[in-house]
Amino acid sequence: MKTHHYIFLTAILFVIVFYDQDVGLNLGILGMIYAVLTLIRTPEKNKTRTLYTLFVTSILSSIAFAWYGDFPSFIAVASSLLLLGYKSKNRRLKILFLIPVFIVNCCTSFCRFFSFDEWLPKKNVSGLWQKTFAFILIPLVLVSVFFGIYSAGSDHFAALFTNYELDLNIWQVFCLSVLGFFIAFNYWNYAVEKLIYKNNHVLDNEFSKDSRISKATYSFLDLDAERTSGVISFVLLNILLIFFIITYNYEQFYEAVKTPIQLSEETHERVNAVIMSIVMAILVIMFYFKSGFNFDPKAGLLKILAKLWIFLNAILVVSAALKNYEYIVNYAFTYKRLGVFAFLLLSLIGLALTYIKIQKQKRNIFLVNTMIWYFYGTVLVCSYFNWGGFITSQNMKRKDFAVNYHVTSINFSEKALLEYADDKNDQKLKKRLQDKMKSETSKTFLSKIIYYQTLK
Repeated sequence: MKTHHYIFLTAILFVIVFYDQDVGLNLGILGMIYAVLTLIRTPEKNKTRTLYTLFVTSILSSIAFAWYGDFPSFIAVASSLLLLGYKSKNRRLKILFLIPVFIVNCCTSFCRFFSFDEWLPKKNVSGLWQKTFAFILIPLVLVSVFFGIYSAGSDHFAALFTNYELDLNIWQVFCLSVLGFFIAFNYWNYAVEKLIYKNNHVLDNEFSKDSRISKATYSFLDLDAERTSGVISFVLLNILLIFFIITYNYEQFYEAVKTPIQLSEETHERVNAVIMSIVMAILVIMFYFKSGFNFDPKAGLLKILAKLWIFLNAILVVSAALKNYEYIVNYAFTYKRLGVFAFLLLSLIGLALTYIKIQKQKRNIFLVNTMIWYFYGTVLVCSYFNWGGFITSQNMKRKDFAVNYHVTSINFSEKALLEYADDKNDQKLKKRLQDKMKSETSKTFLSKIIYYQTLK
């Protein structure tokens, strides 16, 4: 199939699966269709291990959305399909360029639509397509546009057609057609500017041979002075961080017990301080190890001090994780407290990658290129796992279990709450949950969320 076949096919499918439907199973089905068609359309040279991995994650993310239908699974589907479509055409382009390519194509799609020679078949194709486009599609579009104009300008003209009833929401079909075509057109027919291709090397992880020369970064500071400045800076920073770790842990684990509100505020403030400290630590290391300075044979002491600072920052992250765990033990699981663990884990990964950057003499952009994949992996984990069910099942074991909070604020907790209602013989809670489940299961097929169909 040609590009226009994929565009019109998926645009029509979009209208079919979303007409008179809520978002649910339909988006999961459409996501899987997009993933399969993308794999079929991908040239053999671009079918790399990365592409097959993205194909699998696209299918799994589509299933996750069909199962849960929530925002994390939607982000997983959208990001997986965008990455899959991007890598199917450009296996060597860096992921960082995906965002500007996406934005530019969305902004220029109106102009590119009228460049018919770029995405519609040329004159040497079968006469059937030419006749369909020329005799049906163009007249139909023109008649539809002017019908709307004339109907708005003349009540008598509009009244000529009011006696005819058609069980079809024309306005909804029109809006779905425009949106479906917009998505399909930009997915199957996106363009990458030559400027991006020319600058792709700027985001390479490795230094070029010409830049593997030990030289000063700034004209006003020679190499010895810059190296000495780095040693002094990291010595002072390591000493400062050691004292901070000691006081940080003393405040967390040895000071008098505080009220839940005070503990909550202090925990969030300290975790924010730790995350900011890690970000600044990585930025400082990127500042000193950003160019040929990585290949300075006399920078051994500086590298040791930088690695020591990474290790001390890792201790700080572990301390914050232990405090967050203590907070959960005392006051139960919540989405935010689990999110703190996710941020701290990403911080540890960032520190580990910074260590690799120094050890393997990588460019600074290596950290950004690699961390994007870890962020993407985090999105996938958030979308595949029922965190609401996990939170509810764990908090049910507590004496201070807040039932109403888990009913109203925790998603997909119905299974655990039904078990709790049976154990406590709470008929009011059971009726409340059954009403919600009945509302979900009564939806039309394409609007259903599979999770609620599995509940008894």
